[in-house]
Amino acid sequence: MKKILYLLFGFTILNAMPANAQMPTSINAILDSIQASNPSLKMYDAEVRSLDEAAKGAKSWMAPELASGFFMTPYTPRYWKSMNGQPGMGQYTIAAQQIIPNPKRLNADYKYMSSMSSVEKEKKAYTLNQLYADAKKNYYEWIVIKKQLLILDDNEKLLNYMIQSAEIRYKNGLEKINAYYKAKAAIANVQSMRVMLENEIKQRKYNINTLMYRDKTLEFDIDTLFTLKNYQNLAFDTALFVTNRSDIKAIEKEMYVNILKQETERTRLLPEYGVRFENAYGWAKQPLQFSAMVSVRLPMARWSAKMNKANIESLKWKNESLNQQKKIILNESTGMAYGMRTGILNKSKQIKLYEEKIIPALRRNYQTYQLAYEQNTEELFQLFDAWETLNMTQLEYLKQLQELLTMQVELERILQIK
Repeated sequence: MKKILYLLFGFTILNAMPANAQMPTSINAILDSIQASNPSLKMYDAEVRSLDEAAKGAKSWMAPELASGFFMTPYTPRYWKSMNGQPGMGQYTIAAQQIIPNPKRLNADYKYMSSMSSVEKEKKAYTLNQLYADAKKNYYEWIVIKKQLLILDDNEKLLNYMIQSAEIRYKNGLEKINAYYKAKAAIANVQSMRVMLENEIKQRKYNINTLMYRDKTLEFDIDTLFTLKNYQNLAFDTALFVTNRSDIKAIEKEMYVNILKQETERTRLLPEYGVRFENAYGWAKQPLQFSAMVSVRLPMARWSAKMNKANIESLKWKNESLNQQKKIILNESTGMAYGMRTGILNKSKQIKLYEEKIIPALRRNYQTYQLAYEQNTEELFQLFDAWETLNMTQLEYLKQLQELLTMQVELERILQIK
């Protein structure tokens, strides 16, 4: 009976919820959706599949060759016949030929082609990291905008209170009119800012929907909870970046692929063999004849090996270039990470001052002026100045918070942390 009552109670609550109520979407849900649906990632999946499928044919042999036709047959047909006890001239021949590839070359080709998709996999992970950073940036900007809208709601209430109070006092000759018009202008500015911020939310919504590869106008809301992470104890050595960064891994994989490619070029200098069999059908008293031959291909000859040796040397310098590129990324990433962490630390201290000292003090200051204004010991312009200072400080605090979150997103992008 209790279970039935619980079910009825839950059903009643669900029915009482507004029709347009939406469950807020967390940042993790957005990131998971991007990973599952973004076409940029599916493009890499298709490229990886393409390379893997191509590698399956790496050990294929060359197609056999068949030939058929006349062999050593005179143009004059009368010589085809036997004359004076001598057999006629000419034969009809069927021939088959097969080149047997060197097993070392086939294995080298297979290793090389099988490793090519590993580079694309790391490029996919790097692209996913960039998409994550874009999504988090838009998400955190949306959170800050929502906090700004809450401040605007409070501001509009306070300004309406000032305007209504000033109108009453002005009628009774207790208030000057100049601060009244400042409050009227301020409430118009609040309304204008609200329109701008609501448009900014739409832009962030379009951006996130685009990253999730779904209808750009699909309505959803976000969870305003967020975490300020501490990376102060993390050592930014090269091992961390080599372990985490997919672009660096992609460079290392490409260098390994080039080493395997060098090996394939070396195996192309190894000899390869072929077999050929011919069956000749003679006429006019000629016996049945055959020809069986073995051939060998010698690519290591000086005049034929130049291209392979040049490719081997070229790949060596290609790897040297990639190694320098890796060093550049490691150097820049390490410097950026240290700079970003220092910026986050300083910005966190600033935000803490806003939260614990500056904003509470200005809020108490405004409350003091409001109480004095209600008791007719202070004028409206003083109350308005106290509100204006508090409002500008709150907006500046949110600006600093946005900068902190953006730096956190950038550091996580550099470290490739989800």
